[in-house]
Amino acid sequence: MKLAVGCDHGGFEVLESIRAYLKEKGIEYVDFGTHSTDSVDYPLIALKVAKDVSGGDADLGVLVCSTGVGISIAANKVVGIRAAVVTNELCAELTRKDNNANILCMGGKVVDGGTAVKILDKFINTDFEGGRHARRVGQIADIEAGRL
Repeated sequence: MKLAVGCDHGGFEVLESIRAYLKEKGIEYVDFGTHSTDSVDYPLIALKVAKDVSGGDADLGVLVCSTGVGISIAANKVVGIRAAVVTNELCAELTRKDNNANILCMGGKVVDGGTAVKILDKFINTDFEGGRHARRVGQIADIEAGRL
């Protein structure tokens, strides 16, 4: 598994915890920054991560800003991306099982580093269930493509 990760200044500290977790577990990742608390524009980081995931260079993505909301909105503008803002392990599990989300978004002002790592662990270790959910994910793709 290969992940694409990125954050803005508001998510830097949480992404530092995620980076440490990924290194500890030996999970391959490409890091699109940022690498400090200096102010940056989150849409550009979201775009890099989303393109890496949509292009197949990464299996899944992780994005962190202050709330997770802005960065998820930006990522969801890329065709094929299903970025979900998640605040707990249950939502992480269900967004993978039911929605086949491919980018996990979190907020640095919403979750701490330890919680973020638990959420990420659940997200990357849960598979899409398919079945009736595949039909619904297909409908989302149809909306995105203008077929509905």
